[in-house]
Amino acid sequence: MNDVDARMDRLRRAARYRYQQLVDSEIERGSLDPDEVREERRLLRLQDVERHARARIEEAERRGVFEGNPYHGKPLPGNDGRHDPDWWIKAKIEREDIRGIAPPALALRTEDAELDDHLDALTTEDDVRAVLVDFNARVKEARRQLLGGPPVVTPMRDVDAEVERWRERRDARRAADERAAADRAAAEQAARPRRWWRRA
Repeated sequence: MNDVDARMDRLRRAARYRYQQLVDSEIERGSLDPDEVREERRLLRLQDVERHARARIEEAERRGVFEGNPYHGKPLPGNDGRHDPDWWIKAKIEREDIRGIAPPALALRTEDAELDDHLDALTTEDDVRAVLVDFNARVKEARRQLLGGPPVVTPMRDVDAEVERWRERRDARRAADERAAADRAAAEQAARPRRWWRRA
């Protein structure tokens, strides 16, 4: 803070002190309503906080603190205007991919959304069946327990139908891989230079 800013700050504090003395004397004389004065003081404090915050932000901008910040001048992600008291813990769980601490209803919903990808990574039908049986058992157990929290709305999976869908996705992937390999081979063949001579 330079000398001019320090002097202005001292003048503002002195004016505020003098104003408070005048208001207090008017209250004692009965010419001012104490409730109105309290409300006015609250508003003045809010203005002071806003002014102070704005000054700190401007000072930080001058020093270059916000350089390289991807959200500088943009709205924060996930801020839709609704108040959520647990926004910070939800953001941390999502950012750090923390698992195992959510209520069973939420954990099962997340697992249900990712289950097809998990099954597609498996190579044998027995493994797929084992994962589906385990998933269904955990859904059933979560529905039975009354631990509080949100209700369990995750549906159980039909094991035979899911195994059939897994087979169809696997066959479709294999066919796509074979087509891609054939296309690559054809492109390599076309890119090879042709011999323009013949052996005798």
